[in-house]
Formats: sequence, structure tokens, C-alpha cells
Amino acid sequence: MSSEQAEHAGPERADGAAQPDGEQSPGGQGEQDEPLRIDVVDDADAGELLTVRRAAFVTEAQRYGDPHLPALTQTLEELRADLARADVVTIGGWRGHRMVGSIRVELEGGRATLGRLAVVPDLQGLGIGTQLLLAVLQYLPEQTQEVWVFTGQDSRQNLAMYARHGFEHQYDQNAGDLTYAYLRKILGETDLSEAIPGA
Repeated sequence: MSSEQAEHAGPERADGAAQPDGEQSPGGQGEQDEPLRIDVVDDADAGELLTVRRAAFVTEAQRYGDPHLPALTQTLEELRADLARADVVTIGGWRGHRMVGSIRVELEGGRATLGRLAVVPDLQGLGIGTQLLLAVLQYLPEQTQEVWVFTGQDSRQNLAMYARHGFEHQYDQNAGDLTYAYLRKILGETDLSEAIPGA
């Protein structure tokens, strides 16, 4: 796996699409009624973010037979350094005081690259990953023209979720034993007006 792939994303199987939206996960029944609060993750939340990602990516590691996915091997110090980068925005979703999901956005010129979309295992399949994906637009700079994401080629639920939200498959790339599917969404006026509350 290249360092670029490791930095942007691993397979995001645990992004809220691990079970099709609408299917109920066995746990977290009391939290399902609480609204999801979405905001930028800062250094004070780094430990909780690390825990959320590790819990979410264990299933993906098992699927691919690879316990060394970047989301599982990243240290707290590395995560804090990533959160401090000016070209990275990490967005979290909270129900009450509990962080239940996150997504990482790397910004480069007119391009945003999404990665490490994760939802805690007991609340997967409830649409949290989709809400985080849709919330990304309001955190993008005005000059952003396209949004990219990549995920494991075998992560069918992820691919379906991205396709439902306007991402189109561009190409596949091998990285060691894994094959990643790269998808892109070109932003237009409709996307940008939806990103601005009240527009």
C-alpha cells in the first residue's frame, strides 16, 4: 500500500454502509433517537477518534485478511499530527457525548479526497455514514471542484452508497494484495448551494 493510500483512506467498510441503511444493528437502541451532531474533530477528541476508527475498521481488516490497515496501525501521536494539518479536516458525528462516526477530508487545490469514513460497529446501518458523507460539502472551500474517494473493490455496500450520492467509478488500482476502486464526484452549483445552510 502506498503512503498516499494509507494517508487518504483504507477500505471504509465500517462507514455506516456495512449494513444497508434501514437495517437495525443489535446495539445502541437508546442512541438511535438522539440527533446526530456533526462538527470538526479537534485535538481534545483525538483519543476517542482513534478508538472509533479502530473499532470500525476491525471488520474491514478481517474481510481483507490484513490487520495492518492504516486506520488500525496509526498511533495517537500520528493522529494528532494529522488533525493539526492545515490541509486536512476531520469531521465527527456525536450522539449525546459519544462520538459515533468520523470522516477525514484532505484538501488540495480544487480537489477534496475523502477517507477513513467510520461508524462505531453497534450503530452501523443506521445512516450515520451517509449523514457524514453528505455533511462534508459544507466544510469544503469554495474552490473545491471535485471530491474523490476510494474504497476496497470488494466493499460493495460502500460502492453502492457512493454511487447513490453521485460518485462515479473512475479506475481501480492494486496496492499489494488489495485492489482499490477510485470514485469521483464533480461538484456543481446544486451541490454548492446544498452545502450552504439556507441557500
